[in-house]
Amino acid sequence: MNKKEVTILAARVEREFLPFVRRPSRYIGGEINQNKKDLAQCDLRVALCFPDIYEVGMSYTGLAIIYDILNSIDGVAAERVFAPWIDAEKVLREKQIPLFSLESKASLKSFDVVGFSLTNELCYTNVLNMLDLAGLNIRSSSRDENDPLVIAGGSMANCCEPMAKFIDLFLLGDGEEAVVELAELIKTQKKAGATKRDILLAAAKEFEWAYVPALYKSEDRSQKTEDRMDTSASDKRNRVLPKQFKSAVVEDFENAAVPLKPIVPFAQVVHERVSVEIMRGCPGRCRFCQASFCRRPVRCRSVEKIIDIAKACYLATGFDTVSLLSLSTADYPNLEELVTGLHKYFQDKYVGLSLPSLRARRQLKLLPLLVTSVRKSGLTIAVEAASEKLRRIINKPLKDRDLFAAVEAAYRAGWQRLKLYFMVGLPGESEQDIEQIVELSFQLAKLRKKIDGKTGQINITISWFVPKPHTPFGWLGQKPASYFEQAKQLILNEKRKLRAKFLQFKFHNINRNVLESAIGRGDRRLCDVIEVAWQSGARFDLWDECFDYEIWQRAFGKFGMDIDTAAQRQFGTDEILPWEHLGGPNKKYLLGHLDKAGLVTG
Repeated sequence: MNKKEVTILAARVEREFLPFVRRPSRYIGGEINQNKKDLAQCDLRVALCFPDIYEVGMSYTGLAIIYDILNSIDGVAAERVFAPWIDAEKVLREKQIPLFSLESKASLKSFDVVGFSLTNELCYTNVLNMLDLAGLNIRSSSRDENDPLVIAGGSMANCCEPMAKFIDLFLLGDGEEAVVELAELIKTQKKAGATKRDILLAAAKEFEWAYVPALYKSEDRSQKTEDRMDTSASDKRNRVLPKQFKSAVVEDFENAAVPLKPIVPFAQVVHERVSVEIMRGCPGRCRFCQASFCRRPVRCRSVEKIIDIAKACYLATGFDTVSLLSLSTADYPNLEELVTGLHKYFQDKYVGLSLPSLRARRQLKLLPLLVTSVRKSGLTIAVEAASEKLRRIINKPLKDRDLFAAVEAAYRAGWQRLKLYFMVGLPGESEQDIEQIVELSFQLAKLRKKIDGKTGQINITISWFVPKPHTPFGWLGQKPASYFEQAKQLILNEKRKLRAKFLQFKFHNINRNVLESAIGRGDRRLCDVIEVAWQSGARFDLWDECFDYEIWQRAFGKFGMDIDTAAQRQFGTDEILPWEHLGGPNKKYLLGHLDKAGLVTG
């Protein structure tokens, strides 16, 4: 890779850009605790890109961790880049200002590496848009030796074939240690005068978590499993490239890197708080949850370490809430001791403790303690399914008696509002199961009457089941959109029948969830679809004001595909899956789960 010149756009940004955007605070940088190095003096420059707006990206802990790690390495600089909102994109294009980093206002072409965090299938068009705004070709095959390496990680890396033609290298799994190893390899290769291809080949051979799509041809899915990856593009002078990849795993989670001086945003972000990851992985195995099957094994931080991290971050930021993060906080083995320790330190500092939804049985023991240490704006419970039968199918063993006991204890402890999450369209679901969502919520609201004579206020969020790669349900097709529309009407009719004005339902966008299913389990052919959708104006597909389903319908149709058919596709158990080479659990293990659920397909 060639030594790059650094192009600083600060003057143009200040004069031609910031005065013309609605929220300049998204683009100015310079926040407390930001890390700014002299890019010209660094051996490796990395632009960390998040394909959504500042307020969302600054709430994502993964980006903060990688930013902190890379900037702690001598000779390496990492700077942040967020997707510009619609108004800002218009200004950048009209005035031909390349997309720039927050810290130095350097153009993305000034960096050696452009790295993306992929957290959702519907952020893919933003990735293409950011590359284009940077003046880079969106296709990896069309970028030249002077262009940065484009790398992507995050949860979507484990099912990344729909983005394979745009990204040079995918980092699978935990990033804390892998990103250091990759940075050191790139630095060494650069000093030796290696080309981009040399670097990619070296990474592909060195790391079992590094997937370089260009080194492999896309294949016909009817082939046998052992022939899945065509390595005809492999380096003939050396050993054959791997055909199967493994996710990187941080074994010593207790001492894994964590930023102790988080950046304090200028704009109000989605989660403005001290966020501490207390456990990685999940001991539960909800059969719809990709994260619980891909992020293994379960690893915990000690109570002492968590409290020390929380204290340091609080002193460096002044945030008034500490949030305990994990896939299943209730399963942290020393949760009561942890909550007690945090409460002891923070109770006189007017700092609240935020916990994600807890499992009902654990809440019973914790509620008396939580009443004085957690902000009681509302208690969240992810019930997922209203019937115990359906919960058994999805492997979420929540008993009604435990749920009712926990909610009653919450009312007694002072909570007045509940938030419940349900999923509709699950395998094995009946019409009665759907109606039971309203009945169960109704009974939980009425439960408060025996406490203080009032009816509880319950907000219920309904999402539509999306079969995910690397899960037992990944073989199953999604229900048609018409099924979800009917289910929505069933729920609203049942609410009217019960005259339950105290139940407020919020429904996810059906078309968006259908598109998520169609893209999420797709193969490399979807690269063309995504590119055409972006060219047709698809941006910020996670945002209601921007999402345009017709754009996607036309893009699929252009290549003889149909969104509904893709979303509803069922895979045979002997079929080669588009993601099975990408660092997930053993196929037989997942099929065992599918068998236990009574849902084995042909």
